[in-house]
Amino acid sequence: MQKKHLRWVIYLAGLLVLLVASVILSLSVGEMNLGFFDIFSILGKGHSSMEYTIITQIRLPRVLLGIAVGGALSLSGVLLQGVYRNPLVEPYTLGISGGASLGVAIAIVFGLHQSIGSFVLPLSGFSGAFLIIFLVYSISSRNGRINIQSMLLTGVMISFIASSSMMLLMAITSAENLHGIIFWIMGSLDEPDLSLIYVALVMAFASLAVSYLFVQPLNALRLGEEKAKHLGINTDTTIKLLFLLASMLAGVCVAVAGVIGFVGLIIPHLMRLLVGSDYRTLLVSSFLSGSIFLVLSDVIARTIISPNELPIGVITGIVGGIVFLLMMSRSSAQLMRNK
Repeated sequence: MQKKHLRWVIYLAGLLVLLVASVILSLSVGEMNLGFFDIFSILGKGHSSMEYTIITQIRLPRVLLGIAVGGALSLSGVLLQGVYRNPLVEPYTLGISGGASLGVAIAIVFGLHQSIGSFVLPLSGFSGAFLIIFLVYSISSRNGRINIQSMLLTGVMISFIASSSMMLLMAITSAENLHGIIFWIMGSLDEPDLSLIYVALVMAFASLAVSYLFVQPLNALRLGEEKAKHLGINTDTTIKLLFLLASMLAGVCVAVAGVIGFVGLIIPHLMRLLVGSDYRTLLVSSFLSGSIFLVLSDVIARTIISPNELPIGVITGIVGGIVFLLMMSRSSAQLMRNK
């Protein structure tokens, strides 16, 4: 047991070091490259230089949002995979991204962000995500109990409906609105409103703390609902609360940063291979790894075609898809050798 705990400590310490290194790299790299020691000297001089403004007003907010969104999406994926006992489930499987995208598309098409204010876009995205969460929960709930398989199928179908409705709006709107919708759908960490970034940070870390209240139920659910009940776990209440927590996390992320796929799917897979399936370490390791992945993806998105910027969803989709295929091929090869 001590050896296992020591291994967990080593993994978590390594992830923290990687996160710090990713943050420093993100603050250093861009149109104006800065040295490692230059960052600390610039921050120490105060806000009298252009470099200080670039670090504190442009790069640091992106880093903070990357930590919050990457960690939250990965944590949401871990929780949903634990609830459904299905490693292919991710936050967007239940239609949360489709609902948020539809909400933003409606706001853009009707010009609400121009007449009311830019805050309408994240508010519309979160409202759309919350509406989908409510529909999936209501349709799948019977007599106070949730049918897991019905919830999954309902989420997929509602996701198709929301996506089709959004494409309908895109087909009938102007070219200017179409560009805005497409850019938002692809995801970005370029959020000028610091208050939204702080909300995402607080939500992410608070949810990580709350998730640790469900470590024992999550470990018990790995054995199945019936065995978890025999162990004294109130599975119905646990599933409801975890579903709501994971969905709210994903809704906040989509509302603030747009649709960023594969983080909630690929990161939990990798962490299960490294640290195992025990949620005592899987939750925090997935959170840290998701933050690292998104911060590094943002660095690539900002620099690969500099001075232009790629949507971060393009990077996470390509990298995540390749990694997932490699993992699947490796698993298939191991399965064939075992036979």
